Amino acid sequence: MPDPERLTRRQLLARAGYAAAGIGAAAAYPALPAWARPVASVAGLRGPGSLPFPHLPVGRPTPELRQIEHVVVLMMENHSFDNLLGMAPQQLPGRARVDGLTVAGGQVQNANPTSLVAGQPQGAMVAATLAGSPCQSSTVSQAWNASHIAWNNGANNGFVQASGAAAMTFWDRSYLPTTYSLAEHFPIGQRYFSSVLAQTYPNRRFLFCATASGITATNEYTLRVPAANGTIFNQLLRHGISWHNYVSPTDGALLGSPLIVPNFALAPACLGRMRPIDQFFRDAAHGRLPAFSLLDPNYLVSSEEAPQDIQAGERFISQVVSALLHSRLWSKTALFITWDEHGGYYDHVPPPPAITPDDIAPITDPAALSNPNVPLLPGGYDRYGFRVPLIVVSPWAKADYVSTVVQDHTSILAFLERKWNLPALSRRDANAHPLTDYFDFRRPAFARPPRIAAPPALAPGLAQCQAAGFKPPRGT
Repeated sequence: MPDPERLTRRQLLARAGYAAAGIGAAAAYPALPAWARPVASVAGLRGPGSLPFPHLPVGRPTPELRQIEHVVVLMMENHSFDNLLGMAPQQLPGRARVDGLTVAGGQVQNANPTSLVAGQPQGAMVAATLAGSPCQSSTVSQAWNASHIAWNNGANNGFVQASGAAAMTFWDRSYLPTTYSLAEHFPIGQRYFSSVLAQTYPNRRFLFCATASGITATNEYTLRVPAANGTIFNQLLRHGISWHNYVSPTDGALLGSPLIVPNFALAPACLGRMRPIDQFFRDAAHGRLPAFSLLDPNYLVSSEEAPQDIQAGERFISQVVSALLHSRLWSKTALFITWDEHGGYYDHVPPPPAITPDDIAPITDPAALSNPNVPLLPGGYDRYGFRVPLIVVSPWAKADYVSTVVQDHTSILAFLERKWNLPALSRRDANAHPLTDYFDFRRPAFARPPRIAAPPALAPGLAQCQAAGFKPPRGT
């Protein structure tokens, strides 16, 4: 069962607003595919501070990505690949197989045991099941310990042990018509992983800083720990690259997720680039988007975190995509849609080893943990977290493409660094795949935007989901 969080994300963000490279060793799992096995050598890896193109000017647009002038990132909350896209059609004409849930005879075959004893499965099996409602259970946990229990040394059979039967639920096209429509038109990543087996804050730290700096939980402790090498926002500022953090009002406040990093929260120049989300829609319509845009949903209503109505988030995604498809900037824009971590929901692909971002170990101070009374299970930053969806929306995106390249949130950083020849923030982003496989710059496959399915006409909303019996965690 999940460890109760002592503070909500809204409360934590409000407080913030006021205010030689190594590969991790991993146990040998003979059943793992080649891409998931530990890397044998670290020779030739780049380090922090290195440039993608040492012979080109730092902080300047590079010829390789000249067709893209506006990069937009939307990071939603707490869903694994199987949980959202597990029922995507496994085979479409001209398209690689989508590695989702296994279906035979019309039945989903994936399952997890009800419990583990000494790491071995015990009790009855709980099958992956289509959710009966757009409302989510509050029992699912993505905390460090719950995530490592679910992973179970690569067996990926501890999800029910960690989060209860709700971990095995999933949603399909009937609930998420827009997301499924996007995944069928635009390329998706099926080996795109969250950055660490942990909660929101450590994973978003990787997106902003290419390292968690020892953070393992979503709590107040993160506000004490700056990023040693700064953030991508500092880099953009330093080199005069325009950007905004467009924020959805949450409980009456503009609480952008970068506030979890003191380097951002304490920098007036960064805070000055926060804008309300309505401004994003106006800027998109009038062709005034900056070079980089980070979008934050409303974290109480439309981020898709449990116990929210998942269709409220679906509507937000639809609004963002529609704004860009109809923008005069569409011809030179790339939108990356992803989710920060798995949220406690099942995924059948074991996370592979990863390059350690730096030499900072997980902080074991009880104040830094999601539950100060429960010691941190063994683990580190030498392994990715569970798979999460990645959808790349751009006129230059490849049609009928499913990526099998191993990537994580620092791959988005690598794309930005490659676009503007920016120094790497850590070993992880320096060597991350930069997502260039999703694009074909010889011709725009989607010069004329495709017709995307509309979201559900009416989502019940958070209050109705709570009234139906899905209660939020204590303190939220």
